[in-house]
Amino acid sequence: MTLTLRSSTPFINLRDTKCLKTPVEFCGTICFAQVKPSRGIRVKNSMTQEAQVLSTEGCRNEKREKLHTLSGVHHNNNKDDSRVPVFVMLPLDTVTHGGHLNKPRAMNASLMALKSAGVEGVMVDAWWGLVEKDGPLKYNWEGYAELVQMVQRHGLKLQVVMSFHQCGGNVGDSCSIPLPPWVLEEISGNPDLVYTDRSGRRNPEYISLGCDSLPVLGGRTPVQVYSDYMRSFRDRFSEYLGEVIVEIQVGLGPCGELRYPSYPESYGTWKFPGIGEFQSYDKYMRSSLAASAEAVGKKDWGISGPHDAGQYNQFPEDTGFFRREGTWSTDYGKFFLEWYSGKLIQHGDRILAAAEGLFQGTGAKLSGKVAGIHWHYRTRSHAAELTAGYYNTRHHDGYLPIAQMLSKHRVILNFTCMEMKDGEQPQHANCSPEGLVRQVKMATRDAGIELAGENALERYDASAYGQVLTTSRSDSGNGLSAFTYLRMNKRLFEEQNWRQLVQFVKSMADGGRNTKLAESDSRGTNIYVGFIKEKNVKNIKELALV
Repeated sequence: MTLTLRSSTPFINLRDTKCLKTPVEFCGTICFAQVKPSRGIRVKNSMTQEAQVLSTEGCRNEKREKLHTLSGVHHNNNKDDSRVPVFVMLPLDTVTHGGHLNKPRAMNASLMALKSAGVEGVMVDAWWGLVEKDGPLKYNWEGYAELVQMVQRHGLKLQVVMSFHQCGGNVGDSCSIPLPPWVLEEISGNPDLVYTDRSGRRNPEYISLGCDSLPVLGGRTPVQVYSDYMRSFRDRFSEYLGEVIVEIQVGLGPCGELRYPSYPESYGTWKFPGIGEFQSYDKYMRSSLAASAEAVGKKDWGISGPHDAGQYNQFPEDTGFFRREGTWSTDYGKFFLEWYSGKLIQHGDRILAAAEGLFQGTGAKLSGKVAGIHWHYRTRSHAAELTAGYYNTRHHDGYLPIAQMLSKHRVILNFTCMEMKDGEQPQHANCSPEGLVRQVKMATRDAGIELAGENALERYDASAYGQVLTTSRSDSGNGLSAFTYLRMNKRLFEEQNWRQLVQFVKSMADGGRNTKLAESDSRGTNIYVGFIKEKNVKNIKELALV
């Protein structure tokens, strides 16, 4: 199918644009206006000490074209090149509930700024709850088509997340996008379609993997529904795959991550650093557990999940299951954890096998995301990882089996918490994000797959950027093949934060060797985004793109 783009918003004419707000309506306004040098932003490059600020009166076709092509697209043709391309996540509400691109004029200006900073591209969530909300097999890709066209026009690349989960109720969720209404109707008629904890609490974030192969969604299985969705995407955007759309991140669970929703923040259910709870109590999961227990001759093991695993906000030593020499280390504990984590890996295997068949030969890479659950990592049981489905303890590697499953389908492992340091974490939580990242790097190296990274929390400081630079190198295990920064918002465009980002991107292009923050944009893009400081601006900071 040929993609037909129906964007009603043309490329911005700089003469008509005086004040454009970013997609998140930040107080710093992007302006293309005549600014006196004393009020404007000085620009340094390798040719001249200062460049004059362009006025809108002079922004005719020739100058406008130069502005849009300030720097070339990155291509890593040398396999030994240590350059790590940087992508930036777009806002969660990039596409509206009506299916249109949100604030297209502001998005256009923001993409221009990101391009000037040397960013490789952007990432966007393709929400199941938006695209297929009008009914089964009724897809609306129009808002995403507008975005693809705009990204291509700026010479950027695009990572698209097949987001089969709801938005809302987790860290960083700034909007609410539930599952499609017709799916919610199915759930209301059969609540066991979603994950359930020991007390019977249902979680509508994502369809339970227990019914992956059962025709519970209008006669289709969940895996078939996900496959049809990805097929529709592939057909609609076929001419852009591999060229503009360079990566498809396949959603595999809550927040798009291959895990159980063991630590839901909605309604105050869980708070950091609680151990979370096992999500194995819907009828489909209980049936699978019973069958597995009977297969090993231990029928009583399949009656229910662990009775001594505690509650969401407890600590490992408060429970019989997770304490130092707890039930997790017994034969029963090992059986349950093998089953629980094995079901998760099988779930990822099913969906990624379908994705591989659909996108093979398109030129687009596939990736799958694994959560960075770093709290209680220093304990023997690694309780928070266990409830999320990662059978990772002092004596058992939980990430190598995941990496090996991804390797079967040539899928990149995307991992979070790359910006975190052990010393920044509260001591009582027994955190070790650095130890966790090292373990995952070794697992991907041993499995022979690429490792990409993200920051788990919004950070703008030099310490966080420096940690990403350190983890991006291949000193131990795999280095990073790409990094996606979370996220584009109003704070990113503040003067100091923007300077940090520009230098970070440059340092990643240098293989993480240059960690000193430059006084100006020395990348050679002929652009610096900062703030005009003037008393008579009525407290409104104006961002000048030069």
